[in-house]
Amino acid sequence: MNVSSEAGHASIDLSKIKRGPIVAALVIGAFVAILNETLLNIAFPDLMKEFAIEPATIQWLSTSYMLVIGILVPVTALLQQWFTTRQMFLSAMILFLAGTVICGIAPAFSILLFGRIIQALGTGLMLPVMMNTILVIYPPEKRGGAMGMIGLVIMFGPAIGPTLAGLIIDQLSWRWLFYLVIPLAAFSIIFAAAYLRNVSDLTRPKVDILSILLSSIGFGGIVYGFSKAGEGSWNAPEVVWTIAVGAAAVILFVIRQLVMKEPILDLRAFKFPMFSLVTIMMLVLMMTLFSTMILLPLFLQTALLMSAFKAGLTLMPGGIINGIMAPISGKLFDKYGPRVLVIPGLILVLLAIWLFTGISVTTSTGHVVTLHIILLIGISLVMMPAQTTGLNQLPRHLYPHGTAILNTLQQVAGAIGTALFISIMSSGTKSYFIANPKGNPAEGLVAGLHNAFVTAFWVGCLALILGFFIKRVHAPQEGEKGLA
Repeated sequence: MNVSSEAGHASIDLSKIKRGPIVAALVIGAFVAILNETLLNIAFPDLMKEFAIEPATIQWLSTSYMLVIGILVPVTALLQQWFTTRQMFLSAMILFLAGTVICGIAPAFSILLFGRIIQALGTGLMLPVMMNTILVIYPPEKRGGAMGMIGLVIMFGPAIGPTLAGLIIDQLSWRWLFYLVIPLAAFSIIFAAAYLRNVSDLTRPKVDILSILLSSIGFGGIVYGFSKAGEGSWNAPEVVWTIAVGAAAVILFVIRQLVMKEPILDLRAFKFPMFSLVTIMMLVLMMTLFSTMILLPLFLQTALLMSAFKAGLTLMPGGIINGIMAPISGKLFDKYGPRVLVIPGLILVLLAIWLFTGISVTTSTGHVVTLHIILLIGISLVMMPAQTTGLNQLPRHLYPHGTAILNTLQQVAGAIGTALFISIMSSGTKSYFIANPKGNPAEGLVAGLHNAFVTAFWVGCLALILGFFIKRVHAPQEGEKGLA
């Protein structure tokens, strides 16, 4: 650490910090942002009618969100060393509120898309700040419970989002999905302004424009390329070129970070073996999770012919139980360490995915609800304990870099997983109709889903193998520069 960093560190007396209000401010903001992300997907059919646009166009409301977060998050490690916790979080929530207002009053699709991009800027700034703040204000032995609270919020939004959206759209209009979020976002800003405290160390490293450009082109290109592949063909020139350019830019970005004295994203975090193990495991798991979250609503609405509202209700119990389990698994992590949670959790995930390979057009709603609950209990035992374990091994000066790396790669994994499993499902469905030219469309979809779930199972097996190597770790002292 340089002198200014040490000075910044010394100036913040964490012993006098009241953690409760800080966590509450972070949790309220996170809930508002994540709830809004899951609210909008169910409104796509209504938006397509109102603005007279095609499915490929409407998808930009999701693709742009992922794209902006994929571009912005790597830069948050740098931003958190230039701006205080309060400046970062309040800026994020003000951006999010502004984007929400723009979306709510949008007279045209282009304005709605612009509002979503502003919202995404806010979300992309907020998530790494939230994780970094938890790491700073809690000692390692108490982080599990705190991360569990964050996990509750992160999963509770998606649990109630689709059902709530279905209800709002049935009774009011899609604009109310934004109007109802405005007071929540405003409250979050007022609460954070009153209670959030600065806990970050301001080192103000040199800003390297080339690194930011390479990062933006690299991660943006990869997320965009895979998102487009999920919509159409892997052979499309647009897909091939954006992924190729993105991959080349990421390689150049990595090389530049390794030779710079003050990198914007410090990849020396990967010198810590447990952080590296957890990062790879989370990549694999997020691919599997994103695929299931996309495939299940498709199955419910297309094969079982459910309405959007009923599909949301079907997925709600699993999400609520996952939210309840997050703080419980956090407390268990603090007491027993990661292995006793992560390995059983991964086994439950694999069990649920394997049982999903047996679903058909005659599968009962109760069966789907049960499998979804098993899947999300497994996820709750893995996600926060694994991430906390990886981040716990890092020294304090690498916290912003570790959280930025994890958040960035999860966005990339989500884009790759969604594209991969949708393309597997599509090719499986085509194969079914080649063999059965007069086959039932619902049966064709299920045949494709079977292929996708089988692949997801084998990908998940890789995560389980990695899970056997996870163990409780302790962060080195800041002075141990040999590791850092």
